[in-house]
Amino acid sequence: MCMVIFAPIFAICAFATCGGYHGYLQVKVDCSAQTQNNLSINIDFGYPFRLQQIHFKAPLCETSREEVVFLNGDFSAAAQFFVTVGVLAFLYSFFATIVYVFYQNKYLKNNRGPLVDFLVTVTFSLMWLLSSCCWAKSLTDIKAATNPTEVLLLIASCREKENRCATTQEPLWSRLNTSTVFGFLNAILWSGNIWFVFKETGWYKTGQRYPSRTSSRKRSSEMRERLYSESSFDQPDDSFGPYRQDSFTESRGDYNKQFERQASINQSQVSFSLPETYLGKAAIYERENKVASQGPVIFVNEI
Repeated sequence: MCMVIFAPIFAICAFATCGGYHGYLQVKVDCSAQTQNNLSINIDFGYPFRLQQIHFKAPLCETSREEVVFLNGDFSAAAQFFVTVGVLAFLYSFFATIVYVFYQNKYLKNNRGPLVDFLVTVTFSLMWLLSSCCWAKSLTDIKAATNPTEVLLLIASCREKENRCATTQEPLWSRLNTSTVFGFLNAILWSGNIWFVFKETGWYKTGQRYPSRTSSRKRSSEMRERLYSESSFDQPDDSFGPYRQDSFTESRGDYNKQFERQASINQSQVSFSLPETYLGKAAIYERENKVASQGPVIFVNEI
């Protein structure tokens, strides 16, 4: 969101303050021969800062003629590069804003939109940094080339000691300084946006889907520690003393008695079901008009 809001504004401020600059320098020449006195010379320069093409006329104090003087330096390459980057960045950020707002589904389709956006963002980050550095160096050279002391040395009449030359007005550099500041701000803004654009790409999502070994080992160690803590919590605490151990022993003894009783009952049931031969006679009871039935057998052991 910050990229969408501030990128177009910073780009406009960067290339507008540089491309629309107009400097003005005024010097005054006072000849000692008094043939020409208080002659003002106006020097205008501006974007794209081809100073070698800027010229002005200066008087020759010894004669009534004038000479044509040219400034030194050509700084158009850095200035035009800086402005071009600013214009392209503004157009792309404006286009990206429209895509983010109205074509979000197409932007995320097949992961092509985030990848293109990521590559363009990285490119503009480098371009802003490179153009800002070049422009800052060129601005320093422009200030040196238009320094009133250097300009006065270009005039032949001012190189003579008997003549007096002075500067009546110097150019203002605040606007160009502002353009340099906005250039580096754009570099920081676009560089910071690389991370947010990278999170939308498939590269980041693939890394999240398949975590690294370090993260998996860390999770496994945390799981083992959690299981160990739970098992240690479930173990009996020695602080309860012999009371808890005795209760556990008693319950265990009751369970053993119940198991022996159940085993004896089962054994007795098995003994009744097995056919065996015993010494003794079975008592047979008969009733009238009824089939004789065998009652319970009582065995008496004789010694």
